[in-house]
Amino acid sequence: MTSPVLPLDLLDLDSLLTDEELQIRAVVRRLVDDKVRPHVAGWYETGHAPVRELARDFGALGLLGMHLEGYGCAGSSAVAYGLACLELEAADSGVRSLVSVQGSLAMFAIWKYGSEEQKQRWLPGMAKGELIGCFGLTEPDHGSDPANMSTRARRDGDGWVLHGGKMWITNAPVADVAVVWARTDEGVRGFAVPMDTPGVTAKEITGKLSLRASATGEIVLDEVRLPADAILPDAQGLKAPLSCLTEARYGIVWGALGAARDCLHTAIAYAGTRTQFGKPIAGFQLTQAKLADMALELQKGFLLALHLGRTADRGALRPEMVSAGKLNNVREAIAIARQCRTILGANGVSGEYPVLRHANNLESVLTYEGTSEIHQLVLGQRLTGIAAFG
Repeated sequence: MTSPVLPLDLLDLDSLLTDEELQIRAVVRRLVDDKVRPHVAGWYETGHAPVRELARDFGALGLLGMHLEGYGCAGSSAVAYGLACLELEAADSGVRSLVSVQGSLAMFAIWKYGSEEQKQRWLPGMAKGELIGCFGLTEPDHGSDPANMSTRARRDGDGWVLHGGKMWITNAPVADVAVVWARTDEGVRGFAVPMDTPGVTAKEITGKLSLRASATGEIVLDEVRLPADAILPDAQGLKAPLSCLTEARYGIVWGALGAARDCLHTAIAYAGTRTQFGKPIAGFQLTQAKLADMALELQKGFLLALHLGRTADRGALRPEMVSAGKLNNVREAIAIARQCRTILGANGVSGEYPVLRHANNLESVLTYEGTSEIHQLVLGQRLTGIAAFG
């Protein structure tokens, strides 16, 4: 009998990481083990997580907007940010979503497209976790088709008036600022909207069966009056919010692997101690075939994520590359979670184990930041030169 190895040790993938990257991963893993893992099953059960407390903890470690430069952000590499997302989602997709939406959507939009005044006003506090942001693009009737969004912004004197609504917005119930996208006479524009502005209301979405440890809400904009300087001056057209989605999708490419890794670790440990027919079920050929196939897909997903990260760090990452990563890694992660559930049998549906929680969360991850079908069409357009949207 040989000594078992952890799934990501199978091909010695750690040898592909630098000492600094390994140290960052270890620090994030310790934080997650201390602040998240002991409590996350309870948060999922109750449908409530201490988002503000978590944001301050993550901000103190430099995880919020960690891949951005300046304004209190850590300026880490894309690979380091990806490893952080992997460790966060190994605990729960909802916890990683908090960091992704804060840093890769809300903060990135202001960092990339905002005025210097907007950056100074919002980014330092957001990097510390003292201020929380959200990203208002998806609407009740417009998810995969944001070009036809219903939210409108019209000029009114020196300012703007926004009217409409956004749906399925992570962090909205606790946010201090929303980056809201609206159609104007000049096309799609972005606005930094303080959530305490008259006419803005956020209602928490309850009854979710997925991402229950994440605060998700609906934003209603009822004739919201904003000053002229609320607009993000450099965000013009739909390419601006789509570029933010690319940032968030990159984190998902890594994060989904964390959920899959946690499921596989759980299944291997369970199979080694669960005895049927006189021996551990890990000793049965069918169980080992499942574990081998899942471990293989996890290795492949990690190599894909690492390639995208190295490509991003040299400034050559393209949106369709991120689509390929999100499509593959989330699809394989949810397949791994479901397969691990079969190894745990009836215990797999118990909250005592994280497997079905991960599987349920990944149902949302499969859909948000672009459904699998949308990413297939992105790749199809790249391969054929023909757009098949709509």
